[in-house]
Amino acid sequence: MTEHVTTHQAEEDARNEQILIWLNGRPVPKAEAVVSVYDSGFMLGDGVWEGLRLYDGCWAFLDEHLDRLFEAAKAIDLDIGLDREGVKNALFETQKANGMTTDAHARLMVTRGPKVRPFQHPSLSQSGPTVAIIMEHSKPSIPRPIRLATVPHVRGLPMSQDPKLNSHSKLNCILACIAAEKAGADEGLMLDVNGFVNTTNACNFFIVRKGEVWTSTGDYCMNGITRQKVIDLCRDNGIPVFERNYSLVDTYGADEAFLTGTFGAQTPVGEIDGRMIGTGQMGPMTERLRGLYKDLVARECA
Repeated sequence: MTEHVTTHQAEEDARNEQILIWLNGRPVPKAEAVVSVYDSGFMLGDGVWEGLRLYDGCWAFLDEHLDRLFEAAKAIDLDIGLDREGVKNALFETQKANGMTTDAHARLMVTRGPKVRPFQHPSLSQSGPTVAIIMEHSKPSIPRPIRLATVPHVRGLPMSQDPKLNSHSKLNCILACIAAEKAGADEGLMLDVNGFVNTTNACNFFIVRKGEVWTSTGDYCMNGITRQKVIDLCRDNGIPVFERNYSLVDTYGADEAFLTGTFGAQTPVGEIDGRMIGTGQMGPMTERLRGLYKDLVARECA
């Protein structure tokens, strides 16, 4: 069996040891980018985040990412402490401080901030939010198609923890990833509360059947920006695409499968629950969508 890989596997880059991290108003050396153990993000996972990717000097689909960030912050009643321009300026300042021009990934995180006592109530966070931007030189390096294993952990109902919320509370997804690794796979394929195929623990999920692209209804998955771009690209290029309920039987019989996410864009899937998907390699539809997405990014950044 080939070694385990992840959907966020990147080339090693020694420059990342010297990066500056934006923390509460200024870039600081990596070793100094620390927060209190009383921080609500550390203590309770109380915060939201965004992942962004830098292509040739351009943060792809930045406005959509900021829309999602501010919508999530509003949903959990969190004041980021910066307006949109302030967040953009922080991102650009971090980029400039690190001299990054392309092949970089940023994780922008906002928590409710330090608490005065180590308990749950949000009113105990009284000194304002913690805002951090980790920006690394990061070029995807995934040596083979991803292997998935279906896991017992599901993407839940909106009244428990809305799966559309990009929150710091990721334990459910982490447990799904652990279960998949224990089964010898790279990532967990998660079903929805009705037993239909939904998403993986870290990415959105698509299959291809007889020239058609299928993904979940979207009711129980992260409202992925790359996911939506793929759906839009299909519609704009005459590729039949369906947001629908479908089962593991449909999935095992697919001609292709792939994942979508900001980091890896479109990542091919070669095996699910020990069953080879198609040829086990990247299929022609996945390859075509990769090309269309690359062109879309180029237009966005022109």
